[in-house]
Amino acid sequence: MKREIVRISNMKKTCIVIVVLFITVLCSFSFKKQKETTRLYVSGYIQGMRELNENQKTLLDLIQHTDISSAAGIEKVKEQIGVTRSNLKGLDFWLRYLEPVVYKRINGPLPVEWETEVFEKFEKPYKREGAGLTLAELYLDEEHPQKDSLLKLIEASLIATNTYKADSITSQLQDHHHFFLANRLYLLNLAAIYTTGFECPDTKRIIPELRSMLLDVKRIYARFNEGFASTPLSESYLSLYNSAIEFAGKQPDDYIQFDHFTFIRDYINPLFGANQQFINQYRVFTKSYVDYSLNNASTSIFSKDLYFGQSGKGIFRRVNDPAVLKEIERIGKLLFFDPILSGNNQRSCNSCHKPGEYFTDTSRATSLHYDRQTSLPRNSPSLINATYNHLLMMDGKHISLQNQTKDVITNPQELGCGEKEVVQKILDCAEYKKAFRSFLRYTPQETEITLEHITSAITMYYSKFSNYYAAFDEAMNEKKDIGNSVKQGFNIFMSKAQCGTCHFIPQFNGVKPPYIGSEFEVLGVPADTGFTRLSADKGRYGINPAFETLGAFRTGTIRNAEHTKPYMHNGVFTTLEQVVDFYDAGGGAGKKLKPANQTLSPDSLRLTASEKKNLVLFIKSLNEKITFDPLPEKLPASKNKSLNSRKVGGEY
Repeated sequence: MKREIVRISNMKKTCIVIVVLFITVLCSFSFKKQKETTRLYVSGYIQGMRELNENQKTLLDLIQHTDISSAAGIEKVKEQIGVTRSNLKGLDFWLRYLEPVVYKRINGPLPVEWETEVFEKFEKPYKREGAGLTLAELYLDEEHPQKDSLLKLIEASLIATNTYKADSITSQLQDHHHFFLANRLYLLNLAAIYTTGFECPDTKRIIPELRSMLLDVKRIYARFNEGFASTPLSESYLSLYNSAIEFAGKQPDDYIQFDHFTFIRDYINPLFGANQQFINQYRVFTKSYVDYSLNNASTSIFSKDLYFGQSGKGIFRRVNDPAVLKEIERIGKLLFFDPILSGNNQRSCNSCHKPGEYFTDTSRATSLHYDRQTSLPRNSPSLINATYNHLLMMDGKHISLQNQTKDVITNPQELGCGEKEVVQKILDCAEYKKAFRSFLRYTPQETEITLEHITSAITMYYSKFSNYYAAFDEAMNEKKDIGNSVKQGFNIFMSKAQCGTCHFIPQFNGVKPPYIGSEFEVLGVPADTGFTRLSADKGRYGINPAFETLGAFRTGTIRNAEHTKPYMHNGVFTTLEQVVDFYDAGGGAGKKLKPANQTLSPDSLRLTASEKKNLVLFIKSLNEKITFDPLPEKLPASKNKSLNSRKVGGEY
């Protein structure tokens, strides 16, 4: 009996060993198969890079042996640039995400760019020279292009591609994390960049390039699903993507006729939402600064939580208790309307940023100076949606809402009050003092009440008005009807009018995917509507002196633009129609004002009256449905009796 038990026991052990060996062999086979399919995915990238290198070398050789002083020679070079661009766009999915700085040397849209990304919060801006295919094609359109200059642009592009062969880059392709993050950026660029001409000088190629890119990425998708079977794109995602390809295939080649609205609403935005679900489902993590601002929880490109630019909470960023936040906001509202912030106790935030006027000042080109006699040098920008900028003020002077508020309070031209003085005046009010003392427990790094507590309460108050949506958002998110004229206006905005190359989806400001940078533009804004001279305001130059920054201003949002007149940094235009006409004419250069460094094309857009009308209708569809609070009934009493007659909102 014992022998039988031992025999059975040994048989069980043998079976277990056999099963373990079988599982080991099976796992080994699966691992080898996984490794092999992953290798095929990576090899697709490597092969693409080789082809790009070969095309770049062919282009260099062609330039060296072609007479670019002739129209025929220029056309021949442009044809090869087109071939190389097509190859590049097939790799764009990876390259733009894996090494975005280097990418601008391959296909940079600007010859010189001053770095103004989110990291300017931590370091000074620096000069970056562009190179590559877009600049080479633009250079060929100039009078008397020089061969040496053209060769330098392409040589720089060729050198830049070597970066993508490094182990530090290719090693990222060995797991699934990079894929979904690169795909997110790809989808955002499909919505905001690829169809606008931002990086494609020849508008005849925009839609053909788009179609080619869509097909190239389909092949990337197929290889990824084979190589990463445990974290695949779903069949429903692939089906919708195929529908996007089919849609683009049926559209006209002319990007002016392309239905940008339907392409984004019905295909790209839903694909983005699905990819966000994959990022969370597959526990995707990032080590790239490209993803610094983007929110993994956002499910729509047209969600107000798509990316984070500024924190309205400021020093109260650790506070999450709704009741406490509501109380901080209440105090912030009182402060916003309280002239106690000013040196003469007659002027408040409301003086230049009136809630009923969408937190701007529509009554004047520029608001009154502190002296009550002259005007401030610049127009009062709306505070609504200010949270969606990394750099603040029209010249990008400030990196936080709280610093901006502090500057306004202490600026002798605006509220003109010293830092210690304003803190003391506020603490002389029992209601303020009690509130801020209770808030101190939530800022353990501070032992006493400071101006930052005060400014943070103010920014918390007005930042809540940045969370509202417009009819256009509802059309994109909920597929509500918006009218054919608005759709046509949006399509013109994204194409012929070239607005989408500076005002990027979804905030329609100067922050473009991956939403870590602020664009500054030189428009040649006039000093008057007679276009007799340029505005003397140096703009960004005052913060970062350089030839490119002279007269440059941060591109603001056009959301709520109908309610935020007057327009431009000096308030020179009073209607949207005037603004559209200015752009249509080619800005200051088109009006013969001759700014030396204008970034806006000086050529007329040749918009028809109907196109201008629809364009304005689209801009009006970005009016957000905001519910504004009533003004405070009274302000907190001060132990200084002379301050108790101050007026809610200030006197001027």
